[in-house]
Amino acid sequence: MSQTRRALSLLVVEDDPGDQLLIREALAHHALTPSPEVVVVADGEQALSYLNRNADYAGASRPDLVLLDLNLPKCDGRTVLAHIKSDPALRTIPVIVLTTSGLEEDITASYQLHANAYVTKPVDFTGLTATVQHINAFFSRTAHLPGLDLPAA
Repeated sequence: MSQTRRALSLLVVEDDPGDQLLIREALAHHALTPSPEVVVVADGEQALSYLNRNADYAGASRPDLVLLDLNLPKCDGRTVLAHIKSDPALRTIPVIVLTTSGLEEDITASYQLHANAYVTKPVDFTGLTATVQHINAFFSRTAHLPGLDLPAA
């Protein structure tokens, strides 16, 4: 039986509107088919509401992948990461920390909280676009994620 892949579902947790736009553009203009489904939230509280399907996010689907900034308003990325990795219903979701911080203590703390990868966000458009497209390609084509591979109809 052959397998087909449905579109990757990404939750992007990013407070910077410019970076939100660049990430969306990078994913929309990537040559992968099918294009990923992208939901963007701007702070840690929104991320937790989305993941727990609270309030405005009661009908939200479970993301296949989370791109998480660390320095967020209301509830920082470390708290979001700790919540995801401590919740049995969420802990299998890969979380890629995508942040401007290259501090060793942030890198170490993220891995101690079970981040799946830590990526320092490039500051230029070309670098950020390439980085986001590489992450998308890896998780869309190479990695096996729960529920992403579906039996062919």
